[in-house]
Amino acid sequence: MYCLYSERFDKLYIGQTESLIQRFYSHNKLSMDSYTRSYRPWKVIYVEFCDSRANALRREKQLKTGKGRDWLRNSQLTLMKTIEFI
Repeated sequence: MYCLYSERFDKLYIGQTESLIQRFYSHNKLSMDSYTRSYRPWKVIYVEFCDSRANALRREKQLKTGKGRDWLRNSQLTLMKTIEFI
């Protein structure tokens, strides 16, 4: 399960995959007709490993709620900006 962030457009994208590197490359380079194409470039800001696809989908659904997105923005984006500042 992963979360991407488009700093240029202040957008979050939450998804799940078995191959994060391949999927990240697809979002930034290959995708021609998708939501993510419009908001490139993307950064990976959060990754969570799950023991099954069902659990990954459940967690993805949680993070796509208002509270989940707020948590990502407040914790992960703050952490990312702090690290870039250092």
